[in-house]
Amino acid sequence: MSKNGVIIGVSDHGGWAVLVTVARDGTLLDRRRVELVGEGLPKIPHHSECQRLPLDEAVELVERVRLSAERHAVLALDAVAMAVPNILGVALRMCPPLPPTIAERITDYRAQNNADWVMYRKALASAAESRGWPVHWYDAKSVLGAARDALRVEDLDAHFLQVRRAFGPPWNTDHKLAMAAAIVTAPEAVE
Repeated sequence: MSKNGVIIGVSDHGGWAVLVTVARDGTLLDRRRVELVGEGLPKIPHHSECQRLPLDEAVELVERVRLSAERHAVLALDAVAMAVPNILGVALRMCPPLPPTIAERITDYRAQNNADWVMYRKALASAAESRGWPVHWYDAKSVLGAARDALRVEDLDAHFLQVRRAFGPPWNTDHKLAMAAAIVTAPEAVE
């Protein structure tokens, strides 16, 4: 692998994500907000819409959303790949363990609160892996501190303020988290 490659850091939400692409030296190259589910489909089906449906209909709805998420994840990564060459990998937030079936995820309270986010992360992971890009899983609770250490800066917020000044808005917590994940992942991607 080239040591000059870049990493895509991801901060995901219900039905959308922020993708921030960073060079190995920490330079921001690209940022974008992408939709991960088609129009007319619910963004958080496990947690919301499926709670009002018979279980067989709920499972079918989750499957439709999952397939849409997979298509949208491919399109999102295709767009980044067209804009930024030499991608070495993708950094995604770690997924909590879930029951194995959709039906169990819909009916288990803890699972229904996490299953939609996991579905989107897995769609992005699958799209990355199908391109031959490794997926690096990060812990959202420790990645900002790890990025501060990797950049060797005392004040990560001051660093992010400089990035925001250079690139302008939008620049929020999602951008910071995604960029931190990419910065921390960059050295791992070439080992």
